[in-house]
Amino acid sequence: MTAKSPNTRAREGSILVLGATGKTGRRIASRLHAMGIPVRIGSRSASPAFDWRDETTWDECLAGVDAVYVNYAPDLAIPGATGSVRAFVDRAKRHGVGRLVLLSGRGEEEAQACERIVQESRIDWTIVRASWFNQNFSEGAFLEMVQKGQIALPAADTPEPFVDAGDIADVAVAALTEQGHAGRVYELTGPRLLTFAQAVDEIAKVAGRTIEYVRVSPESFAAGVAEAGLPDDMAWLLDYLFTTVLDGRNAHLGDGVRRAIGREPRDFADYAREAAASGVWHAAARS
Repeated sequence: MTAKSPNTRAREGSILVLGATGKTGRRIASRLHAMGIPVRIGSRSASPAFDWRDETTWDECLAGVDAVYVNYAPDLAIPGATGSVRAFVDRAKRHGVGRLVLLSGRGEEEAQACERIVQESRIDWTIVRASWFNQNFSEGAFLEMVQKGQIALPAADTPEPFVDAGDIADVAVAALTEQGHAGRVYELTGPRLLTFAQAVDEIAKVAGRTIEYVRVSPESFAAGVAEAGLPDDMAWLLDYLFTTVLDGRNAHLGDGVRRAIGREPRDFADYAREAAASGVWHAAARS
């Protein structure tokens, strides 16, 4: 979406994008700016700053806001997320926010508890569910592994419907700016299932490099995460995703992209070609 469509909602306030420097939030903010819609950046580095762990930062960010993209960091499955989301939704109601679009975790019971808080808020809501992003390999936790030529993860042969962050952004922007999305739950996936090993093979082919996928035990992976110095909540989340959520519960495709914006989702191969062309996977070799 690059221009206002006839069914775009008229608005007086701005849209608050939480996590606006992350994979989805950055893309959403960029699309809204291109549409000429006022955007308030929700991050600890913005002014005014937003911090999920500091409720005193919330009011200034919510003042005058018409809609909010709710992206809880690092994930709705993290212990304590439910309480934070409930407090934020209550604060949004007091500020007269008219619409909430929640990024939720596909197949995560804890995330669905947060969904219910949003759904019971009496604010127009849209739920956007997603699991593993394509961009985890080029912007996130697995980038350094790709650059080094070996991706070691505790993932077996369970297939996942990797989804593109650009598709999530397009759906979220539609839900934030158009009529017809209130009360909808969109399950977002890519168009096919891939195991982690298959995804790595596709990356290696387009990158023109040898990139090995190595399956490791959860214990070895946890030790590596601890050695890397990741924050405790991120270490907990990675362990949860690989040992609990990656059990086949998400090994089916959703039609959320098609239902929300009327097109097919982006294929992993298209993502991989674009990422390879950017040179991001050769950064380590250049340095």
